[in-house]
Amino acid sequence: MTSAPGYWQSPWPGEDNGPDRLQVSNLRVGRDSIARSMSRLAPVSTMVVLRDPGEVFLLCHTGGDDAVSWVERIDPRSLAVIERSKDLSGGPTWPGGIAAHANGSLYVVFGRYLHHLSSTLEVLDSRELPRQRPYNSFVVLPRGEIVTKDFGGARPGEDTNAIRSDCEVLVIDPVTLATRGSITLPEASVARLSASGDEIYVVGVTRLFRLHWRGGTLSLDEDFDVLYRTKEGEGYGWDAVISDEHVWFLDNGVGSETYGGSLLGRGVSRSAQQLFQIDRVTCEQRRWEVFHEGPSIVANPPAIDVTRSIAIGYDSSHGVVSAFDVSREQRAPEWSIRVNHAMHPIMLSSSGLVMLNDFNVEAQREDIVLVDVKTGELVHRVPTESPLQSVLFASEGFDNDVYVCSFSHVSRISFENVPVN
Repeated sequence: MTSAPGYWQSPWPGEDNGPDRLQVSNLRVGRDSIARSMSRLAPVSTMVVLRDPGEVFLLCHTGGDDAVSWVERIDPRSLAVIERSKDLSGGPTWPGGIAAHANGSLYVVFGRYLHHLSSTLEVLDSRELPRQRPYNSFVVLPRGEIVTKDFGGARPGEDTNAIRSDCEVLVIDPVTLATRGSITLPEASVARLSASGDEIYVVGVTRLFRLHWRGGTLSLDEDFDVLYRTKEGEGYGWDAVISDEHVWFLDNGVGSETYGGSLLGRGVSRSAQQLFQIDRVTCEQRRWEVFHEGPSIVANPPAIDVTRSIAIGYDSSHGVVSAFDVSREQRAPEWSIRVNHAMHPIMLSSSGLVMLNDFNVEAQREDIVLVDVKTGELVHRVPTESPLQSVLFASEGFDNDVYVCSFSHVSRISFENVPVN
């Protein structure tokens, strides 16, 4: 188990298991594994992170323009609340984030506040962030600095076209919570930040930006010039996944604030859903068509299996998931399946599986499915008690299990591997 530098050494110390958002889990699941699930009501839960063995922390929040967040330490198996932080000041709602830092503390960004908590959920310090907007989470850099930015998209009840004019990226000291560096980019960003080492990637509403944190200075890489939104009808991009050579993301994120229990039929962008690959050196773009019809929508990152050269994208409006062999020149998908996926996926690389959610329309229930990354075969289906499609996070647990958050429930799915005779 090796966490990204800057994070606590645990199986899952931060969202997407690190700032590169590769979402790789060490779960081992076979075709004969026995899957079990349990759920409890937990509005509005966002994500789970792990610290020391048995320490499972759940981030929750309320809604509106004057919302609060809080952190619960929950029982790893029963999901019962063991202890709870006090209410944490927030402000305008958009899902934030939590991480277990290498220094042993927990940090929360929600609304326009950053909070520093002890591992026993005592508030050690808090800071109001400069803009009267929500800040959509953060990444931790190798030496522990916290990097955050304001959310530039429309919120529920606002016009879909209510995009802000710019965004400000902040580098914050984890001890003093003082700003150590900042830069204002010339357009808004709706996506969450991603990072590889001290390189920070920001998916703006038309361009992909790269920032460098060197010697205490935050600077824009002027040579990294990527305009990805070039055709009429295309929507802005969401969270980027960073591999050794490429940046990956899905476009057509416009309209996610219209979520109404699921993203099915909520597409706004008129173009086909696209998966983008950007070369980190040359800025060369490749794109694949996930689904050929609009209107389409996503609200989260793709899944990239770097060991098998498979990239997986989805269109949450039409309920389609497609996979591409990116080592080949052909642009046709290796497979496409009808799965109503919308949340952050998880890669089970050692098992050759990807974990997705599949909103069961007839049952009005969220199912978790495991799909073979090479063939698209559905290997496991596990029901949860959530009546809402998750557009949030899943997290690995300590005991060959995984936690899934929706706006109504937190669920635990465990896998028992049957011994081979």
